[in-house]
Amino acid sequence: MDDRIKNRFKSFFAPDSLRFQLLSRSLLILAVLLVLIGLLQYVFMREFIYRNKAASIQSQIMSIPPFTWQQVGLGPEKGDRHRPHFFIPGAGLAFIDLKGNYFILSYEPGNINPPRLNTQEYFDVLKKKPGLNYKVVNDAGGEQQLLVLQPVGLSPDMPLGVVQVSTLTRPLKELLIRQLFTFLLLSLMAMLFGLLGFLPVLKRTLVPLFNMVDTAQQIDAGNLARRFPTRQGQLEIDRLAESFNGMLERLEASFAAERETQEQMRRFIADASHELRTPLTSIHGFLEVLLRGAANQPDQLQKALKSMYSESARLNKLVHDLLLLAKLDRIPHFELTEGMLDTVILDMEPQLRILAGNRKLSLCLEPNMRCKYDADKIKQVILNLFQNAVQHTDPEKGHIQISLYARNNGVQLSVQDNGPGISATHLPHVFDRFYRSDSSRTRKYGGAGLGLSIAKAIVEAHGGTISVVSQEGKGSTFHVWLPG
Repeated sequence: MDDRIKNRFKSFFAPDSLRFQLLSRSLLILAVLLVLIGLLQYVFMREFIYRNKAASIQSQIMSIPPFTWQQVGLGPEKGDRHRPHFFIPGAGLAFIDLKGNYFILSYEPGNINPPRLNTQEYFDVLKKKPGLNYKVVNDAGGEQQLLVLQPVGLSPDMPLGVVQVSTLTRPLKELLIRQLFTFLLLSLMAMLFGLLGFLPVLKRTLVPLFNMVDTAQQIDAGNLARRFPTRQGQLEIDRLAESFNGMLERLEASFAAERETQEQMRRFIADASHELRTPLTSIHGFLEVLLRGAANQPDQLQKALKSMYSESARLNKLVHDLLLLAKLDRIPHFELTEGMLDTVILDMEPQLRILAGNRKLSLCLEPNMRCKYDADKIKQVILNLFQNAVQHTDPEKGHIQISLYARNNGVQLSVQDNGPGISATHLPHVFDRFYRSDSSRTRKYGGAGLGLSIAKAIVEAHGGTISVVSQEGKGSTFHVWLPG
């Protein structure tokens, strides 16, 4: 238990921990903001305190009767009787008359020596509008003083001079420093309480992310069905979860497609091996019979040669179909040219009637059925569908109908027969490779169950579709649609 707590503590305060980074960066931003606030407060408070101090001094100057300042320039024996008294300890007081004479009025022990400005500066104060005039200067000893300059007179039109009151800024600065330290102390306490309060809030905020981590650890190649929760109350986390769920769905579909492809490949190899083995076994058997002496008997020799020729032809056709399917699987590119599909079928009519034998052949073709196609490949599709109909219809009573008409901005070709039809069990698999609903019947005619697969691959390469509709006992109809 102690080790787990230590590990959690280490993981929390690890530099690459998300919680640690969020906490440290938040506190850093808060600290910078508090420092800036403290500095701005110091600057603004200093101006505020200096102005308030100057306003207080000005009010005391204004409270002194004007005739007092009139007596200042009469000499010590008369001026001292009317010397103004200030209630600001240590303040320096001076009076500058209209002639520029400078009189120091603060003689008490402990009072500072008021600095003397340029005479023109005093005259400039007299010219200004009534208001608060103050400035901060350094005296001869390097001490910083706050100077308040106030014009005085018997009336606005009868000025007597300028009163200068100066006081050290050190007490004001000490007050500002105490306020600044108080603010910093309160800021540190606020950051400490913020840290203690932010930890549980941060932990609770990151719970959805931890849930996603736990779910991700449970997902592997054999368990892609798990999904991330998408309603956790955090928009960004929910969107991330939805993205991961979409990715998992695509991965699951990809794995399923890969498994299906592998299964199809396994079945394809097994079926191809079986189909290739049958004619090879037959040829091998006939050769063995000939080697045992049948070659000296003309009847048996002729029969064996015909059988071997038939099997080799079937083997050659099977290999040709397999090579064609392999080419079609590699995303074939056909040179499509625009033409009349009804003309192609009419040109094939003599060949189709020969293949039909005694079966009835009907052509229902709308004229001028224009579309884009590869003539040789479309002929192969028609022959494959027609041969499939021939194999599944009666040689004497069979009836095959080829129809061609416009449909959905394209051309639809239909091959209909009156054979036994296809059961619902076999219907979904008629376009699968090597699939045969009647093995003995197709083998009799040399079929290997690849004709419909080849037709489907060619039609899809043209951008079209192929489908079948069938009822048992009523025949089947294959529909091929090609875009116009």
